[in-house]
Amino acid sequence: MRGRLLLASLYVVLAAAALGVGACGGDEERPAPGSPPTPPEGLVIGIGEQQTAMFDDPRFRALGIKHARLVISYDAVKVPFERALADSWIAGARRAGAEPFITFGHSRVKPKKLPSVAEFRAAFRAFRARYPDVKAYAPWNEINHVSQPTHDQPRRAAEYYNVLREECDGCTVLAGDVLDQGGMGRYVERYRRGLRGTPRIWGLHNYADANRMRDRGLRELLAAVPGDVWLTETGGIVQFGRSFPRDEQRAARATRFALDLSRRHERVKRIYLYNWTGSKPTDRFDAGLIGPDGKPRPAYAVLKAALRR
Repeated sequence: MRGRLLLASLYVVLAAAALGVGACGGDEERPAPGSPPTPPEGLVIGIGEQQTAMFDDPRFRALGIKHARLVISYDAVKVPFERALADSWIAGARRAGAEPFITFGHSRVKPKKLPSVAEFRAAFRAFRARYPDVKAYAPWNEINHVSQPTHDQPRRAAEYYNVLREECDGCTVLAGDVLDQGGMGRYVERYRRGLRGTPRIWGLHNYADANRMRDRGLRELLAAVPGDVWLTETGGIVQFGRSFPRDEQRAARATRFALDLSRRHERVKRIYLYNWTGSKPTDRFDAGLIGPDGKPRPAYAVLKAALRR
């Protein structure tokens, strides 16, 4: 697979691991079958995508989306292929007039390394020096997932948030960016003890909510923290291992549900659907709005209708 796809596959496959948890409960709300997506009034809609080509796609431009999210390693400036991705992606966002939202994650060369606070600070300063116009950040991707060295270090993850607040005056900095998996609430409780100040915005990946047609994870986070919430990575899964056999129509229904869910909760201010470019049928994970053949999928039509309304 090409280098740019590797990071997408790594983060998203691990993110989607939480999808194997239980089925929907009786108190969960579902949209009526075949109903049009409810217009997400006041909701900001963005796209999470690792590839730069999205920004020059006429179909992306036609949607009028002005917010895009990239996951990049915390030490990207020091790693040539990561630095090249960030250069290309941020330049593409500028061309498209989209606000870059950057989320850091583990190193691609030392994925198990938990950087010290000083190391993280130095890496962020280098990133800021290279991309001074980027103003929206989440300190670490899926801090509570086992794929990340922060999964059992909530206080260190909180210190990374403190660093960004100190170093990035005038920036929007999210707290958390947690995955809706078992134990999320306990992790967030421990994480909050290490924070300085009270965050205004929290990030959540709620693939399980969206694809199980429920709001359990979102309600848990809303009950645990004050402030607004951004659904920083979510959307309809086309294919994920044995749990979700390939089904584009199911993914469209999940995309519709994710948009409706965001609208129903007034504290949810932004949602980033993942992702634009679909994977090959032989790949384990696929959530693309555009298929690998270049054709738009049903979920693209759902998004387009929601934005038009």
